[in-house]
Amino acid sequence: MIVTTKKLFEAAYGKYAIGAYNINNLEQAMGLFRGNLDSQAPFIIQISKGARAYTDKLMLEGMIRSANEVFPDAIFAVHLDHGDEETALDCINSGFYSSVMIDASHAPFDENIAITRRVVDAAHAKGIVVEAELGQLGGVEEHVSVDEADAKLTNPDEAKEFVERSGCDSLACAIGTSHGAFKFSGSQGLHFDVLADIQKNLPSFPLVMHGSSSVPQEEVKRINEAGGTLLGAKGVDADQFKRAAELGVTKINIDTDGRLVWTRVHREFFRDKPDQFDLRPPGKIFMAEYAKFIAAKNVKLGSAGQLDEVRKLLG
Repeated sequence: MIVTTKKLFEAAYGKYAIGAYNINNLEQAMGLFRGNLDSQAPFIIQISKGARAYTDKLMLEGMIRSANEVFPDAIFAVHLDHGDEETALDCINSGFYSSVMIDASHAPFDENIAITRRVVDAAHAKGIVVEAELGQLGGVEEHVSVDEADAKLTNPDEAKEFVERSGCDSLACAIGTSHGAFKFSGSQGLHFDVLADIQKNLPSFPLVMHGSSSVPQEEVKRINEAGGTLLGAKGVDADQFKRAAELGVTKINIDTDGRLVWTRVHREFFRDKPDQFDLRPPGKIFMAEYAKFIAAKNVKLGSAGQLDEVRKLLG
């Protein structure tokens, strides 16, 4: 069942966070649905601008429509991740998405508000909810690239004004995470003090953490042992998700980790079976491994076991 993120956030606020997982292909979609049903968790499917262009946007939408039929017990939102204004409006007009993100965080404060407001007005007219971003994460994720020197934390004093003027339904906050596999160095971590101040200014308002993959070191180690060179990759401690949820974070974005699982499975498979060329055997392994990864991640998010409760709230 496809629902809006607003409904999921109402169920989760202050208790747990919803996993928002990016997908690009069939194998990821199958593993994602299986993992969330295995752990009985609601979830958010994220489609990026790059994923929509990977083959054709209609192909990815078609897979998700089919998965909705194959897995009728699943409850999820379909969300555009890091959309510019043109892409966000295209998704709104498509009639498929239940949620879109407009990322105008690169623009000055007033311009960010103006762009976000235009998207909000178009989305709300069709019953679609909108996520916006204030502050900038460093790192690289597809078309989004911000040098660490230009990254800036969300200003808690600006957050309330931004939400009131833009009309957005949730706010992605920059609190120290970054995109990609190389998030932290040394003792760097999340700025929970900033998050607490944002929640104080926006009580009961859904907040979002981007760039929140954990970059499991066992995955990195196995990738490197199979020929990879991911040196120094380090992510967010998943044990911090619960604290973030208690401070109003209802959506946590996870993309890099799924790519690491995919890379590990395929590197190991073709290293160990160099005579193989069929894409289906490693694909089957990946679907099972990704489902296990999703189920375990939902335990950390606190969303595991929440599906029946969400179903009751939806009526």
